[in-house]
Amino acid sequence: MNKLFLRSAALAAGLTLAVSSAFAQAWPSKPVSLVVPWPAGGPSDFVARQIQNDTQKALGQTLIVENIGGVGGAMGVQKMLTGTDGHTLLLGSPLELIIPPLTLASVKYKPQDLRVVAQLVKAPLVLLARKDLPANNIEELLALAAQRKGKPLSMANTGAGSMFHLVAEKLAQATGTEFVHVPYRGSAPAMGDLMGGQVDLMFTIFAGPVPATIADGKLKAIGLATAKPLAKFPQIGALAAHPKLSGFEFDSWAGVQVPRNTPEDVALRLNKTLYDAMANPQTRQAFESTGNIVVSPMSLADLDRMYQSEIARYQAIAKSINLQPQQ
Repeated sequence: MNKLFLRSAALAAGLTLAVSSAFAQAWPSKPVSLVVPWPAGGPSDFVARQIQNDTQKALGQTLIVENIGGVGGAMGVQKMLTGTDGHTLLLGSPLELIIPPLTLASVKYKPQDLRVVAQLVKAPLVLLARKDLPANNIEELLALAAQRKGKPLSMANTGAGSMFHLVAEKLAQATGTEFVHVPYRGSAPAMGDLMGGQVDLMFTIFAGPVPATIADGKLKAIGLATAKPLAKFPQIGALAAHPKLSGFEFDSWAGVQVPRNTPEDVALRLNKTLYDAMANPQTRQAFESTGNIVVSPMSLADLDRMYQSEIARYQAIAKSINLQPQQ
């Protein structure tokens, strides 16, 4: 009986492997959808359009960029997860993969339901200040905050539980500093009020128009959430260089995800195809011209470790401030 059971189990495993291999060899058998969980014209859409041509040539099928915005990007993630045949991908970031399940009770997926097959670009976060704030770096900012007993500095963010809110909370915890958190409906109105002097501080992504805004003197850069200054911007200090902020490194990254149960051969093919597309010099130049850092190719195992680490640290911050999902 035991021998019969073992033979049956081996046969079943062999059939499963054969079916998986055959599926991967036939994949893709029809056009592939790349879901962008934001409207057309935004940063995520830009990334998708840049890799579209090279990716579809390598796959031998049309790659359709599908913009599905709503619920902080969660609608696009949920759309991708309904695809069961491997032909629906996601162009996602921590903003959609990790944050919505922490903040919205209506979001039913977990970050672990997805797998990252390629991390493409990233940009560090920067702590900005209104131009007339009497502090020019993290040391001066902490000294200023300590002097303002009972009158904490205000910190803009893009909503309770947003990436920028959680990073600001981590800064407050690490340095023992109190901030008044001021939520906005998006980065644009928050940035407008920061430039207008209505709020004191804000974390945002150091890319797009932000470096020019700093260079023009409209805002101050207190520091980058990096271990050391960037080569192109040596005048902006690294927050993690401060003794109280060791390891304070945060960036916004964009990559391609698939459902966790996607066959390994398909994930491997996507990993190679996407990094080949990123090797196109014109594509690299397009990303670097907007301030993004092109990520070096990573194996699926390394991507899994990176993703699990990202999940764990944002969940830890949310737990430390008792963040509860809202209805």
